[in-house]
Amino acid sequence: MSRAGTTLRPVDLARAAGVSTQQIRNYADAGILPPTPRTPAGYRRFDTRHRDALLTYRALVPGYGLDTAQAIMRAVHADDLPLALTLVDAGHAALHEQRLSLRTAGDALEAVARETPDDTGPHATPPRLRIGEVAARLGVRTSALRVWESAGLLAPEREPGTHYRWFGPADVRDARIVSILRQGHYPLPQIHAVLDGLRETGSPDALRAAIAQRLAGVSARATAMLAASGRLHQYVTAAPGDASSP
Repeated sequence: MSRAGTTLRPVDLARAAGVSTQQIRNYADAGILPPTPRTPAGYRRFDTRHRDALLTYRALVPGYGLDTAQAIMRAVHADDLPLALTLVDAGHAALHEQRLSLRTAGDALEAVARETPDDTGPHATPPRLRIGEVAARLGVRTSALRVWESAGLLAPEREPGTHYRWFGPADVRDARIVSILRQGHYPLPQIHAVLDGLRETGSPDALRAAIAQRLAGVSARATAMLAASGRLHQYVTAAPGDASSP
């Protein structure tokens, strides 16, 4: 990555990327930009290769995240293209796994949401479980169930006198939904909205909307990765002396 071009000031790079001049210096110090020579007076000498690197990094961030984007650029500037490509491949693989996980969670949530909380008959007493039994069924800690209850996601009955928690079929169903969504890293407020929608309407529409929103986010990241990959390819294959347009 030793190509050079027109001399640019830090402010020129800052304007090209919509950042501050201090951020340009930070990028140079972090290895996100290629090595920067200095004038006899100690000023950094930037050129079009630094601008290309800056724009490439800024394109990588939306799809790969700050840490991975920085690692990719450092690998490129260390002439370790295999490492850079490994990081790119890992990002795509992780996103693919996230997409599969969301689809699996969607299928599971649909099945849970369609369950009838009380299928024991109109005159039968529905089964009730203690908190430890529910935790064992879901494969979670009892402390997790208590946290979800404190957040207003669960509302098991309390036994008079002892205050032991009793989970009915609807409580167990809700706990299963919370468990699945937490495994998908859904925030508690969003889970609250999903459960409210299910309880109020008896419909899994809120669940579908939550999954669809996350899948849309995955698609947006995949599109950002595609655009960033094109710019990265342009950056690493440019011949010495080449300069891209701003």
